Amino acid sequence: MPTFHSLRLRRMLAPTLLLPLAGGLLQPARAGAQDLWTGTPEVLVTPVSPTWTYRVGAPATFTVAVRRDGHPLSGVAVTVRCGPEMLPPTLMKEVTSGATPVVVEAGTMNSPGFLRCIGTAQHEGRSYRGLGTAGFDPLTIAPTVTDPADFDAFWSEGKAQLAKIPIEMTRELLPSYGGPGIIVSHVSFQTVGLDPNGTATSRIYGILCEPSAPGKYPALLSVPGAGVRPYRGLLAPCQHGLITLQIGIHGLPVTLDPLVYTSLGAGSLSRYFMTNLEDRDRFFYRRVYLSTVRSNDVLTSLPNYDGVNLGVIGGSQGGALAIVTAALDPRVKVLSSTYPALADLTGYLNNRAGGWPHFFHPTRPGPKPTPEALRTLPYYDVVKFARRVKAPGIYTWGYNDETVPPTSIFSAYNVITAPKVWMLAVTTGHNTTPEQATRTDAWMEEALKTGHMPSTIPVPPPPTP
Repeated sequence: MPTFHSLRLRRMLAPTLLLPLAGGLLQPARAGAQDLWTGTPEVLVTPVSPTWTYRVGAPATFTVAVRRDGHPLSGVAVTVRCGPEMLPPTLMKEVTSGATPVVVEAGTMNSPGFLRCIGTAQHEGRSYRGLGTAGFDPLTIAPTVTDPADFDAFWSEGKAQLAKIPIEMTRELLPSYGGPGIIVSHVSFQTVGLDPNGTATSRIYGILCEPSAPGKYPALLSVPGAGVRPYRGLLAPCQHGLITLQIGIHGLPVTLDPLVYTSLGAGSLSRYFMTNLEDRDRFFYRRVYLSTVRSNDVLTSLPNYDGVNLGVIGGSQGGALAIVTAALDPRVKVLSSTYPALADLTGYLNNRAGGWPHFFHPTRPGPKPTPEALRTLPYYDVVKFARRVKAPGIYTWGYNDETVPPTSIFSAYNVITAPKVWMLAVTTGHNTTPEQATRTDAWMEEALKTGHMPSTIPVPPPPTP
């Protein structure tokens, strides 16, 4: 006799019994007029060029499609807007999705840069969005920012002030943060303050991870992306035999309750990157840039450092700081920079995308291009540091990034004369794929352990199940 549970189960399964179709295919049976298909639609906007790249002056063609459950969803109205990335569109077109992608002629660009098409759609009361970005000779993009004559003298003076400040490192063991063969500590150390005369000091906090086995090890500095948050350290590279130091930049302990950082990020540290923009000697990033050098002072002072191999890694704001650190500190032997921000900050004043944090964007709130602001920014623009990088580096980003525009990234990458390798994941925005992350980490580990730039980008082993 069937039990209550078995009868209930049969009733639950009944609406989704599979019925045969011609050709051996199956479809779910329907319960009355109920629609069983509830997958999320995707708006796909894709340059026709398989490399997403065109020559300047060549016409760019995009396809627009709407898919659900991997198959075309027909009859959806899509508004397509195309134009230079991050700027108002120069073309708008309404299309209707069908069984095959709709072709959109998006025009061209008369100078190196990026043309972006964004598709938006409404379906069953919800909004959906997709985008694709075509590059036009991006390896010839040149920066717009000026080069101050006293740039090197400005930063040499700052490093001289930093050198007069004792490190005075504190250390608190964090047993709960560690793993097998790792010693983890919450550390802090002195650095410059906002006083340009060097009479006031501040502190940097971070998470130091060290292999517990006796020996000498390479060291890796991790510099942070934008925001205000706690940190837990880079354990995996440490387990592979590297000393790692992951720092915050706000002068706060990095082990506090997450609510503290959320509150500060929405309060006194909101838009911190604009602080003192009109004062070259007190701009927010002066202390930050010099503190990356001080972080290397800490790493190179450790008795278990091998004395030679020092790297720096970061993404977004951290990608910018990785380039800055390598340019300011000749002890850096290798760097990894993912979608570096803070590059070509005057781009919007030249009718093209500028780097994060989008100073002078025509429609976003922010500072005005006053003479004082325009005097300050060239001393902090990542393009100027990229010109001075001597260390080999690995760089990676995508074309669809709406936070750090690829125009600004290429303006910095193109002026680097040091040995460099490049990984491009065109479809990505302000994110990385597992393939990018694992290859970058493997490249950095090999470079630090061998003391040589890898001849190829390593293919890491598959993850352990």
